[in-house]
Amino acid sequence: MKLTDSLAHRPDPQLYLQLGELISSTGAQGFAEQMLRLVNAQVPVHRLDLTEWTLDTHQGAASHIRLLGSAGQEQPGPAHDTLSHPLLQRIMQMDDPLLIEFKAPQDAQHPHQCHLVSCSGDRRWVICFHREPQRAFSLAELSQLKSLSDTLLPLVEHHGQLLGQLTLANASPAWPEPDSGALRQRFGQRLAQEAVRLSVREQEVCLGLLTGGTVPQMAQKLNVKNSSIETYLKRATAKLGVSGRHGLTKWMAGA
Repeated sequence: MKLTDSLAHRPDPQLYLQLGELISSTGAQGFAEQMLRLVNAQVPVHRLDLTEWTLDTHQGAASHIRLLGSAGQEQPGPAHDTLSHPLLQRIMQMDDPLLIEFKAPQDAQHPHQCHLVSCSGDRRWVICFHREPQRAFSLAELSQLKSLSDTLLPLVEHHGQLLGQLTLANASPAWPEPDSGALRQRFGQRLAQEAVRLSVREQEVCLGLLTGGTVPQMAQKLNVKNSSIETYLKRATAKLGVSGRHGLTKWMAGA
């Protein structure tokens, strides 16, 4: 089950708003914080780390591990070199996204960890969630994190790509903060990538719904009937090849 599937069965404007903010913050300093806020509302965690691994398959090692962001409580942990890292063997030969749990030993000071991992060629993208040693992840919580992974992992990959572009362009270290303008720009980029043309009203309705707006709110803002908003949404999603609000969110996430 994907995040967008769960949203379809449990509409939550606040969750849509958080997802819209997360999408708009890819490549920005606040991306990890936005993701922690979204995930913590579903499954309580006290920290997350985002990393991108480049593997050397001939040497059976990670040639480079790049930190893409961290958020939450500072958590001391054991240092691992790339040859002895406990994740390495699990992710070296993976073909599909994985969920990997590391339970903390009893009376240990280190937290429980749950890793979501995606892959492409020699690259791996890892989201590591931390949970206090006194509280392990339940099976239901692991299942929920797995459902979130279908939307979160593609965003982490895209976030890493944008950070790489900033580095190559010698960008300023002052990263932009996420805002509605960033989401509008990202939405325009996705339309261009898919070679889809939407009317101005169709775009406004899509952006409003992506940021947590309701149909009545959008109708009041655009001074039209509720049925008109629903018509604009149907036209837009038909052009995008998706269905409904959750399909729009999935399309925007690039999943």
